[in-house]
Amino acid sequence: MSLMLSVSGCRGVVGESLTPEVAMRFAGSYGSWLRERAGGRPVTVVIGRDGRAGGAMVEHAAAAGLVGAGCRVVNLGVAMTPTVAVATDSYAHDEGMTAGGGGVVAGMVLTASHNPQQWNGLKCLLAEGGEHGSAACAPPAVLAAGIIARFGPPAPTAVGGAGRGGVVADDGGVDEHVERLLEALEDSGLAAMPSALGAGLRVVVDSVNASGAAGARLCLELLGCDEILHLNAADTGLFPHPPEPTAENLSLPGGLCDAVRGAGADVGFAQDPDADRLAIVDETGRYIGEEYTLALGVWALLEGAKRAGDGVPGGGPLTVATNLSTSRMVDDVAARYGARVVRTAVGEANVVEAMKRERCVAGGEGNGGVIWPRVTYVRDSLSAMALVLWLMSGAGGGGGTKRRLSELVAALPVYAIEKRKVDLARREDAAPAIERIAAAHAGQRVDRQDGVWVDFTSGPLAGKAWLHVRASNTEPIMRLIAEAPTAAAARGILDEAARVMG
Repeated sequence: MSLMLSVSGCRGVVGESLTPEVAMRFAGSYGSWLRERAGGRPVTVVIGRDGRAGGAMVEHAAAAGLVGAGCRVVNLGVAMTPTVAVATDSYAHDEGMTAGGGGVVAGMVLTASHNPQQWNGLKCLLAEGGEHGSAACAPPAVLAAGIIARFGPPAPTAVGGAGRGGVVADDGGVDEHVERLLEALEDSGLAAMPSALGAGLRVVVDSVNASGAAGARLCLELLGCDEILHLNAADTGLFPHPPEPTAENLSLPGGLCDAVRGAGADVGFAQDPDADRLAIVDETGRYIGEEYTLALGVWALLEGAKRAGDGVPGGGPLTVATNLSTSRMVDDVAARYGARVVRTAVGEANVVEAMKRERCVAGGEGNGGVIWPRVTYVRDSLSAMALVLWLMSGAGGGGGTKRRLSELVAALPVYAIEKRKVDLARREDAAPAIERIAAAHAGQRVDRQDGVWVDFTSGPLAGKAWLHVRASNTEPIMRLIAEAPTAAAARGILDEAARVMG
């Protein structure tokens, strides 16, 4: 198994492609890249790990690499990816970076996200740009390429003697994260009293025995939920089921879907190991799909902006950003509020780059990732939980009446997304296939920023379907994704795409 290098950093199997030496060298490469970028100013890197068993090795190796490169390390211990981002923002503000002086602050999350138990990785965060006090996010592709290039031979040069950094511990990350979320609810006008949002609501949470457990518990308690049933909240780091929050994994006997039904709960939430993604189960125990997480989050933020009378300085519509492979439910929700949707290439860093440029009120990806800039510029399961509860709450979006999640979901358009993979003999073979797709759909709206994306603007599926064909960044395959009102229609689009590609 080879090491996977991408805009998100590096990821591999511990003891095979990801060894202590590899982790230390990647972190050292990032540290030396940051020091060069800092131009002589001191560099602080905030780190946290997703809590999976075996992560301590990666944590210590990464800290050693960063210290060896001359960086000061602030170690949050087990922490969610969004928590590391919030802490990075905080240290950046304290050290004067936002005013153009002081030191440079960055972050690093030690996580393999939803990958199985034996995987781990290192994800880089930069604190640049942004508003509402938040800035930290994954680096844009052009900067990520520079970090990866630095990781290649020769090995990064360690800083000698007094130039080496040190390590300090900070156990206040989750408290600061939840506090910022509560402040965002107030400052945005969503809730004068966030502690009232959970009144009358019973919630079940599955934290997969990883980093989201402490934050989910604290968040839901401070939102005033009547009852919280917490599944898989131990600090063992051993995943009780495959960690990706999919329907298959959450519908296993005794899992989240069963627990919601058994407890008569109003909603079930499932986090992935680093707690940047959120999947949702409604009050009937039905898994509603990760695509709905972003649609519901955008709905809450646009409705809140409407009620507060918020708008874009200087006029113009509010803007939301998401990637090309995310459900058009987001477009439908935005249209209700006269908001604009900006589509980007796949990847959180690409979405955030657009969000900062367009000053978006919300953004994210259809994998359960909601990005609320008032809290952080990374996907955040706690923000997603709070926004869904706001929609359900009589003290929030319900306007005095508690609303069932199933009713909210039923108010959204119904679509089906179908996905396929096509093997390639060589990655270069993707280009002519993409050109054939673009030519075959020249009469539709075609976007070429990430492979080819076709938005059907004419014919029986006009305004109701899209096709996305792109080469994988990590495998010799083509990814084909289509969305339409029915699964049969989406499969039909994929069948035709396969025929065109030859």
